[in-house]
Amino acid sequence: MAELAGKSGQIASPSQAVKKLLREARKAALATLDRQGGGPFASLVTVATAADGAPLMLISQLAVHTRNVLADARAGILIDGTGADGDPLAGGRVSLTGRLVESPSEPDKRRFLARHPGAGMYAAFSDFAFYRFEIARAHYVGGFGRIVDLAAEEILLDLSGASRLIDAEADIVAHMNEDHADALAAYAGRLIGEQQEPGAWKMTGIDPEGLDIVGPGRALRIDFPEPIATPGDARKGLAALAAEARTAFSPRS
Repeated sequence: MAELAGKSGQIASPSQAVKKLLREARKAALATLDRQGGGPFASLVTVATAADGAPLMLISQLAVHTRNVLADARAGILIDGTGADGDPLAGGRVSLTGRLVESPSEPDKRRFLARHPGAGMYAAFSDFAFYRFEIARAHYVGGFGRIVDLAAEEILLDLSGASRLIDAEADIVAHMNEDHADALAAYAGRLIGEQQEPGAWKMTGIDPEGLDIVGPGRALRIDFPEPIATPGDARKGLAALAAEARTAFSPRS
């Protein structure tokens, strides 16, 4: 599979590029099948990701897209990573096709609300529910001539062997936010180039490949040097990132 250049000049494979788009997205265009006419219906939704990278959303049964999904779960999502590019067609984006299904998972709920704390009031309403987008395939466009189709297994993480890490995720996230705000600021500032005061960045999730943090106006994905599987691995991985941040002279993607 061809490799594409990342924004800092490093080489990223299409699957890595798609994973980054999904992990850093805060909103997406959701396409559902209109339950009355059968045609496409597009709407805007806020998104987060499950530990394995699947998109998550919180939607109301009163919304047209939810009523469409309850009649036919087939759906599509467009993640636009072009930002403020002068030529948006030169930037990265990914179209996902699959099914949108209700998720009873408490970790999914926690991860979404950590990403979008303002949605907490809606989560308590009886007509709202959390949904997981089950990816069937992805169509990635990284710019002119850089187009790749990917299967779900090329995007989603296999969490086998990482159950201890997933079980400890909430505690790890709380510990980092309460006791290591300076480390989160260093990750964002020294590794990514997003400078903010300590406390401006909040960790929202951790998984075998990296961690997610949110700050003023955006979310960031920070990958571990090596995959992790346990809380002990997480401590080592977070410490390794902190050491890298202390010696970093230029941002990495």
